Amino acid sequence: MYPRSVRALQADALFVSVLQRGDEPNAGEIWRAVTAALTAYGGAGCAERVAQEFGDHPETAAVRMRWARAAVAILEGQPVPRTRPMVADESPASRRNPATGLSAIRSA
Repeated sequence: MYPRSVRALQADALFVSVLQRGDEPNAGEIWRAVTAALTAYGGAGCAERVAQEFGDHPETAAVRMRWARAAVAILEGQPVPRTRPMVADESPASRRNPATGLSAIRSA
């Protein structure tokens, strides 16, 4: 696996999040969406979902990725919000999906 930049990882996470371009999110909302997606799917899971969307809907996926990359660029120089330490949790609640599905991505 190739090393990835933090911004690329954040863009993938934002891409698969439920946050929409039309929401005109601020930095805090972007952080929360990125954190939720990374918690739910992990870095590799986000990348897999991005690849799936580019395979299924390349025309809309390209537009959404451009938006995601531009949106995470505003995080540059922003303070990282305080987060709780991550703990390995195998409870069913830890496996729930914060997104309602990738159909939300297609409307971006």
